[in-house]
Amino acid sequence: MGEDSIFKTHADTYAAYSDNNSVNRDYDRPTILRLLGDLAGKRVLELGCAAGGLSAHLLTAGVAALIGVDAEPRMIELARQRHGTAATFAVADLAAPPLTMVADNSIDVVVASLVLHYIADWSPLLSDLGRCLVTGGQLVFSLHHPITGWLLSDRSDYHRIEQVSETWNWAGQEVIARSYRRPISAIFTALRAAGFAIDAVEEPRIEPPAGIDSELLRMLNTQPFFLYVRAIFEGR
Repeated sequence: MGEDSIFKTHADTYAAYSDNNSVNRDYDRPTILRLLGDLAGKRVLELGCAAGGLSAHLLTAGVAALIGVDAEPRMIELARQRHGTAATFAVADLAAPPLTMVADNSIDVVVASLVLHYIADWSPLLSDLGRCLVTGGQLVFSLHHPITGWLLSDRSDYHRIEQVSETWNWAGQEVIARSYRRPISAIFTALRAAGFAIDAVEEPRIEPPAGIDSELLRMLNTQPFFLYVRAIFEGR
């Protein structure tokens, strides 16, 4: 993610914010968990685990083993503080695989919540996930919707992969986030090239929780926000 990653400079702020804001708590995590289905007895690899917010839900789902990886050492430190020995957490740069802490054919499920859009080239990572996963294993991920990214760009070429920027507010602190927007076709082409079959695609609306900001609710229910994909690894 680079030396200027907002998750490096604002790790503690994000850790506190992500547990309690509606986008993560009421929109992203419920959708991810629903797409994952029954995790009992499964060996799970979580990409971009951050401080272990989603990890907590994965552990209560009865997984047989959980490995969480993140590029930022402070995030891994916070995840270890939170979960102790219940899971294995390691620093890993998803843009520079292999994930050496993961053995071949040792993972049933890979989950990547709101992290893949920080990677310019997916091919090396997807290839390595094929090494980690058993045949028939699944990859479930969410990312910034390509249409939302298009609106943030200069709109000169939808078909290219490009970096876009936006300003977020994390509990009163403004941060500038940079991510990579790619066309929808590029997402599915990369998956198919790595041996994955598309099993589900969702652009969900949110079930209104109590106390949600009315403008945020309107945005989540009327605009493309995140894109969710479940893919099955068929092998090479």
